Formats: sequence, C-alpha cells, structure tokens
Amino acid sequence: MNTNIIHLDQNFVNQIKDEIKPHWGELGWVTYKRTYARWLPNKNRSENWDETVKRVIEGNINLDPRLKDHPSEEVIAELTNEAQKLFRLIYGLGATPSGRNLWISGTDYQKRTGDSLNNCWFAAIRPQAYGDSHIVPAYLGPDKVAVSMPFSFLFDQLMKGGGVGFSVVKDNIKQIPFVDQKIDLTVVIDKHSKSHDASIKVGATDKDEWEKSVQDSDDYIYYRLPDTREGWILANARLIDMHFNDTNPEGKKKLVLDITDIRPYGAKIHGFGGTASGPMPLVEMFFDINNVINAKAGQKLSAVDATDICNLIGKTVVAGNVRRSAELALGSNDDQDFIKMKQDKDKLYHHRWASNNSVAIDSKFDNYNPIADGILHNGEPGVVNLELSRNYGRIADGYQAGIDDNVEGTNPCGEISLANGEPCNLFEVFPFIAEKQGWDVKEAFTLATRFAKRVTFSHYDWEISRQIIQKNRRIGISMSGIQDWILSKWGHRVVIGWEDAKDPETGKDIKKPIYDPEIVKTFDGLYKAVVKADEDYSQELNCKPSIKHTTVKPSGTVAKLAGVSEGMHFHYAGYLIQRIRFQASDPLLPALKECGYYTEPDIYTPNTICVEFPIKAANADNENFASAGTVSIGEQFATQAFLQTYWSDNAVSCTVTFQDEESKQIAPLLHQYRHTIKSTSLLPYYGGSLKQAPKEPIDKNKYEEKSALITDDVEKIFMKQNDDQKDLELVDQSDCAGSACPIK
Repeated sequence: MNTNIIHLDQNFVNQIKDEIKPHWGELGWVTYKRTYARWLPNKNRSENWDETVKRVIEGNINLDPRLKDHPSEEVIAELTNEAQKLFRLIYGLGATPSGRNLWISGTDYQKRTGDSLNNCWFAAIRPQAYGDSHIVPAYLGPDKVAVSMPFSFLFDQLMKGGGVGFSVVKDNIKQIPFVDQKIDLTVVIDKHSKSHDASIKVGATDKDEWEKSVQDSDDYIYYRLPDTREGWILANARLIDMHFNDTNPEGKKKLVLDITDIRPYGAKIHGFGGTASGPMPLVEMFFDINNVINAKAGQKLSAVDATDICNLIGKTVVAGNVRRSAELALGSNDDQDFIKMKQDKDKLYHHRWASNNSVAIDSKFDNYNPIADGILHNGEPGVVNLELSRNYGRIADGYQAGIDDNVEGTNPCGEISLANGEPCNLFEVFPFIAEKQGWDVKEAFTLATRFAKRVTFSHYDWEISRQIIQKNRRIGISMSGIQDWILSKWGHRVVIGWEDAKDPETGKDIKKPIYDPEIVKTFDGLYKAVVKADEDYSQELNCKPSIKHTTVKPSGTVAKLAGVSEGMHFHYAGYLIQRIRFQASDPLLPALKECGYYTEPDIYTPNTICVEFPIKAANADNENFASAGTVSIGEQFATQAFLQTYWSDNAVSCTVTFQDEESKQIAPLLHQYRHTIKSTSLLPYYGGSLKQAPKEPIDKNKYEEKSALITDDVEKIFMKQNDDQKDLELVDQSDCAGSACPIK
C-alpha cells in the first residue's frame, strides 16, 4: 500500500500534547531520543516524541486490509477514531508497540518489507526450498530443496535487524546430506576499491593478480556481488550449496567471489539505517564457513557445525555497526557435543558468543542435574519445553492436543514459541502507567490486540513466513511493569505464601506457591479481554482468530521509556546507578553534562562515553518491595508459573537470578515446574561488581546525593541546542536489552 488513507490531524496531535504529559521514566526521554527518534533530513533534526508516535500509528492503522479497495466512510471513521485512541495511549506511555515498530513503522522501509516490523524469527536448520521468496538463487528453482535455505533466511532477518532462534535438534540435522566435496574458494577485489588493502589483509586476492593466474575460465564459478543485502546472502548460499552435488548443477569445485562493488567502511546504509562495515567481515565469514564445511567432506555436518555457521553469520552482521544479532541455538538435550561447544574458548571468543544455547525437553525429561551444573558454570543451557508449547495455551486452560502443533522452537528471548519461518509480533501495555493516565486497562489491551493483528497483514518476503503467518496470525500482547503494578494495586506480591505438597508423579516434597485470588482473577479477566478483542476484530476482517495471543516479553529498552520494571522481572535494585554508553560525538552528551549527569570515558570501548543515571524503582520504600538481589529463586519460578498459568498462552520470557547459596535448588525447581513453564533461563546475580557495570545497586542516601547534582531537564536543554543536532548513533541498546534476553 503506497498511500496512507488514515491520517492523524495535526490539530488533534497538538490538542493531545496540551492535555497529556508523557510518563517518561528517569531514563525515558534520553533512551527514546538515542534509540527510536529517526532523523528528519528536511528539518535537519531528529523526531520529537509526538512525531514518532504519529508516524508509528499511521504506519500501522493503514495495514487494515479493508482500506485496500474503496473503504466505506464507516470503516474510515472507525479506524480514524481508533488511531486517535492509540495516539493518546502511546503518547502518554500507557503502552507501546515493540521497539521494531517504534523504529520502522510508517517509514518507506516498512512499505518495502513487512519483515521489518517483527522483532524476532525462527528457522529450522534442515534442507528446504526457497519457494516464492524475494531471494532465490539463480542456479536453483524455487521448489528445489537446498541446504543453504535456512542459513539464507537467518542471514536475511539478522541483516534486517531481527533476532533469530534456530533449531539444530537431531531430527533436523540428520536431514542434511553428506558433504560431497571440498570447495576451493577465492575472494577477489579490484585495486580501485577503497577497501582493497584492508580486504587483502583478511585473505582476499588482488583481482588483476588473480586474472593473470587463471588458466581455464571453465574451471570455476564466478559471482560478482552487488552492493546489496541480497548479494551477500546469495554469495553465501552459493558457497554452501556447491559442497553438495544435488545443488551444484555445474559440477564445479572452485568458487570466485568478487567483492569490488561493496561499499566501503563508514558509508551510509539507507533504509534500515546505520553505516557499512565494508567487505572485510564478509571475507572472513566466507573463508570461515568454507573451512567448517570443507572439514566435513565425505561426512555429515553436525549440530555444532550448523551452529557455527549461524554464529559466523551473526558475527558478520554485528560488524555492520548499528545492527545487533540476537541468536538462540536450540539443540537436543542428549547432544553432549552441542551442550559443551562453548568450552572451546578459542572458538567461543571467535564466534560462538553469537548465540545463547538451549536444549529442547518435554515434561518426561528428568535429567536436570547436568543442566543445572552448566548454568552454574557458564549460564547455559536454558530449557525449552516444546511439548508444553504444542499442547497448551495458558496452563489454566488445560491440555489441548496439538493446539500449536507446528511449534519447533522459540525466539531468542523465549517468550514466543514459533513454527519454522514464523516471527514474533509484539505489543506491550504498562498497566501501572495506563491506570495512572486514566485508562480502563481492558481498553488498552483491546487497542494493543488490534494493533498487533494488523501487523500480520504486512507483505512478507519469504514464502514460509507468509504461509505460517496466514495460518496462525500469532500475536504477542505483553505487559511490563508487572511487579510495580501488583505492588501498587494490591500492596503485596502475587505469591502470598507456600504450602507443603508432594509431586504427584514422584512423591517428592515440594513447596507449592499460594497466589492472591484477586490478582489471579484480574489477570484472567485481562486475558479474556484480549481473546475477545481478537475474535471481534478477526470477524470484522474476515480472517482466522490468532492461534495464541498473550506473552510476557523481557522489554528492556522499551520499559525504560516509561520507567517501569522490565517484563515480569523484579527491579535490579530499589536504588541503582544505570550506566548508558554513548558515542563520543553524540549530540545528547552536552545536554547531559549541562544538566549535571556524571560522565567519563568508557574503559572498554574507545570513543565512547559512559553516563551515570541515578534510578529509583517504583515502590522502592514499600516494605513488600523485592529486587532481583533479594527475591528468592523459588518466588521467581513461582511468579513465572503464575503468568504462564493465568496470562500467557504463548510463553513467558524470564531469566531467574540466583545467589550462590541457592544453586542447589536449580535442578529441583526446573523439575517441579516441568508441567508449567515453557521456557526459562538462569543467571547468577552479580550485583554490579564489574567496573562501570551497566547496573550498580546503591543505597537511598547515595541516590539522593547523586540526584541532587542533576539541576535541569535534559529534554529542555537539548531543545535549546537543537540547531547542532546530528544523526544519532546507537551504541548498546536493543529491544530486548536487560536481565532477561536473550534466553540462555
């Protein structure tokens, strides 16, 4: 759709700006300005919050399929009214779409690819056909099954800024055929390229020298990469597929990749944004991936090999500066090589850091001690219970055989169980803030549901994605600031006690949580409101209701906008110093310094400045307040189980933090909640002991002392310096940044 039919009138926008003050958290406006405010070339400045919200809502509301062909005045009036309600809700920060939508919705890039609106994806690593997709290698027909396809899908989505979960369980890996031959790879570059010398240093060959040495032009496949995302992917696909006779129609064993046309380091990337890395990381990736596959000539690739290829791709994408590469590798729970692959420190530091690794289990699995031991030593693996995801929505709604039978894995944060090619589709409500802003929370969740539903009508680049999205219409309506809301509204946490019980299968003694019945009733009612909103809107649109509807995402950056606790997690501490890193040239820095925020050079990264923000959690002085440093491991498990039982029919993203003395409880608790929790991960609580730690707990006196040094409002001071604005560069924020994501 090239034109917007529904517009938000500027007079309406101005009226709302007069009526409503956004509920910025202590880090909110700064986080927004450096993460989601797009550059406006015609105004020589970045967006203001009202402009971002207007762009995002117009981009979304116009996805309603009823607008395609001569919509009635009634439909236009209905959607205009809905757009105005959404503007009130989001502008006031009672709710927000995902960070992906805040950045991309309403841009030309969204119109080119609907993939850009989705945070994360999932791919099964097994040979597949490309189908009717925007990328199909010329040497393959669309229906030809190829080993390269899932790697190409992963590469594409990572380069569009999405995270990717991928499955290397044994059932997938055994479908990859034997590697038929080694491939002799040469990467060439012309002397005229600005990247010539740097590329030669990492293994490329001067093109003139190569041409002089060539004896037989029929001896090799030659591919000159265009300066596009697709060019990178197609070159990698050709490299992978040439190792297998079935996808090497020419029968050649030599491949020459010409990188001359790839833009140099520092050049602007139009569309998604950011700056180019140059071809050097790509050259290294080609050789590394070729070495992995060549080493298995005459054998089959393993789960470790497949994970290495995905990690090498992820490492290359990270080198592209602004993009972050979140990967989750899901392996079989009895694959010891996969489970131990990060013990190879050289490969860990080279590329295996690029994914967090989990194992697939079912409810019969009971060998949790090795998993607990791994978590204790290196924070991995996490666990993903595919059986629960396939046969349950909310646990409270009971066993529903095959309700979500195509599920094979999860996104990197673990809150959405996904089928092959399927994405997350997220929106979150902050009930704590929405109620402060005068909203009926059920109405806020209704608006959220309709927003996410429209995203499923985007144009998707890959056939596997289009098919599964149309089949499932999966949405993930989340809530954040859960701990703030519960403590403010009910005066205590959701777990109000424990009762002695026995595991019905093993007879072992367990502590069973007791939940506040009023909180249970409220969350159950909100879930039903989301389901009804989806049913009503699906009827209007004449499409299937969503297969699943609700989740709890980790939130991270988005939660910082409104200053609420992240997802289901407890605040890191009641009072803390939050450190955020900025490029030394970032135009926000002078305003921060003038306002009295403490700044110093980052000790880890050159040309980067570390800024300290004193933070007070909501309810920090409440006697029932608990933080990640004080709440027990048992209560965290019980809280995740509560949300999986009464709220989320997808899954709940949770990283349980534990103290040293709690480590023996890990295996018993994983076993106790095996019929309730769909995915989880655990990390030790460090308490900010590192120098310049992102979060450092402090006491109330130090918080007040630090706060007293802040003498002005950053937004106000920044606006005074507006003439000097430049395009803002992102350093270390992501939609999932925080204690919870990615799932380990």
